[in-house]
Amino acid sequence: MLFVCALPAAGVTPPPAPAAARAPAAPSAATSVLTLGEARERGDLLRREIAHDDALYFRQAAPEISDFAYDQLKRELADLEAAFPQLSEGGGPQLPVGDDRTGLFPVCRHIEPMSGLDKTYSEAELRAFLGRLVRRIGREDVPVVIEPKIDGFAVSVTYEHGRLARVVTRGNGAEGDEITANARTIRSLPRELRRMTAGGVPNPIPELIELRGEVYLTWAEFARINQAREKADEPLFAHPRNLAAATARLLDPREVAARRLEIVFYGWGAWEPAAMRPATQHGFHEQARAWGLPTLEKYWIARGADEMWAIVREFGQSRRNLTFPADGAVVKLDAVAWRRDAGETHRAPRWAMAFKFAPERVETKLLSIAVQVGRTGLLTPVAEFAPVRIAGSTVARATLHNSDVIARLDLRIGDFIYLEKAGEIIPAIGGVNLAKRQPGSEPYVFPRACPACGTEVVQLEGEAAVRCPNSACPAQIRRRILHFASKACLDIDGLGPATIDALVTHGRVGSVADLYRLRREDLLALDRDRGRVADSLFAAIERSKRGELWRFIYGLSIPHVGAVAVRSLARRSGSLHALAVAHAEDLGAVPRGSGPRIGAATINAVLTYFSLPQNRAVVAEMVALGVNPAAPAPANEPAESSTPQLIPQPSVEHPD
Repeated sequence: MLFVCALPAAGVTPPPAPAAARAPAAPSAATSVLTLGEARERGDLLRREIAHDDALYFRQAAPEISDFAYDQLKRELADLEAAFPQLSEGGGPQLPVGDDRTGLFPVCRHIEPMSGLDKTYSEAELRAFLGRLVRRIGREDVPVVIEPKIDGFAVSVTYEHGRLARVVTRGNGAEGDEITANARTIRSLPRELRRMTAGGVPNPIPELIELRGEVYLTWAEFARINQAREKADEPLFAHPRNLAAATARLLDPREVAARRLEIVFYGWGAWEPAAMRPATQHGFHEQARAWGLPTLEKYWIARGADEMWAIVREFGQSRRNLTFPADGAVVKLDAVAWRRDAGETHRAPRWAMAFKFAPERVETKLLSIAVQVGRTGLLTPVAEFAPVRIAGSTVARATLHNSDVIARLDLRIGDFIYLEKAGEIIPAIGGVNLAKRQPGSEPYVFPRACPACGTEVVQLEGEAAVRCPNSACPAQIRRRILHFASKACLDIDGLGPATIDALVTHGRVGSVADLYRLRREDLLALDRDRGRVADSLFAAIERSKRGELWRFIYGLSIPHVGAVAVRSLARRSGSLHALAVAHAEDLGAVPRGSGPRIGAATINAVLTYFSLPQNRAVVAEMVALGVNPAAPAPANEPAESSTPQLIPQPSVEHPD
């Protein structure tokens, strides 16, 4: 068997969606009242929006909308194409297929295509699915297997002669990223299939088998990671699925190993010799368990629609007690021979369907939309609504990410909105109750000027983000200094939001370099009763002068340079001054012991940042004021984790 794996070009990263890709789709209209021209225009808008959301979900593991909202977009497009076949005639546009290839890993072709699943939130559609199978097979008591749908990251794991050979992401279904080195850090993934049963009976081992599985994080591990981030004053991750997907695609296996990923197997692709393939789905589970593979702890076999639905409904009610995230149940035809009769589409088999549980939703009233300015100038809209209790806590605010999210939802002040909680952590707005919209309500107009300094905002081509370009903006200064002093950076104890606000307001601090100009008298002038506090703060600032170099680089708030890339930059540059004057070839070269390769996106971000005289001046001033970061130790590491990085959902309090 020949496997083709192509290496990605150096520095290649997924291209950003073009600016037009975020053209907001208007509220859904009934397809029956659309003209062909209107349907074509609506379809184009939906495809662009789905493509943008696919890039966020599959490649960056940082979705802006909930699974439910995303599935509704795809359902609307499918309905539109069904009502207007002309939209896909002659090989024209069809429902997009997700693609998780990043351009950062070797690409490997699946021996058998790795398809997805048709999904539904409707009991009637699930019953109709089983009805179609019954009619095709010609039997009323068709057995189906019902499995928990674990909310993780799909992979294909190949064993050759019983030994682990490669692990590949789903990709576009035909080929995916080869992430074997990262997958080997998963403790539950056997390096070799068990050749004897517990009773000493030989296990048949195929020459080759492609196993389909899901990489995921348990709720306990997700909570552990978020607790550590909270202590470090870092934004929380929104959902275990996003964190698992981003972790699995980091380019440093040691960082992957630090997060306890799990894997479970639920199906197969290629199996050689074919005569060894199991005859049933439940037979596969038994065989996988005998090989020592992690399999589903529980599954059910049902006959008839009533029995099937009773099991799905009961599982939906009990899934909160599971140790892992499960967002639905998958119903599969048990007999493999009958699956061939059922057939497949280009996207999914006709013999399986996923029933997804709708998220918990509560309704509340949108009172206002506040716009926060982050440390890099990013403007983040935040919805403020009447307090409401959901998933065990009371919330009154939720991030809206960017202006396009507001436009897509067509949010208006005074609307009654549906609130969801992603991963039991981050509140998200899932839609609007249009039946309650007040007559005369006006669409929200995103600010054209920075709400903090009045500077005209900018939106770069290819970005959904809107930014304030004024680096002297007081809000940006406050955020930058707060970030610089946080545990994630220099950990300057005592330099909290209130103190920073006072220092900026009174003109004592205008950049991070100004922290090293502060005198004891400056702080006492703000509050004469803080003598001991001032002594402690100045001692902390003095200690920070000798902090690790990567912490200073991260503290500079270079746009598009994350917490992983700064370590590579520190090893490559060796000092703040060297980084500030570096050329592209200095950062792109890979001398021995300098650490992982730095991606093109990171290099461009650094060069752009230091092309501004004021940014070079901040570094020069810090060095002149005695800042002497600890030089990093040489290291031999795999390629840098440029993108995708572990991208947390922005918190409401710290949006940037």
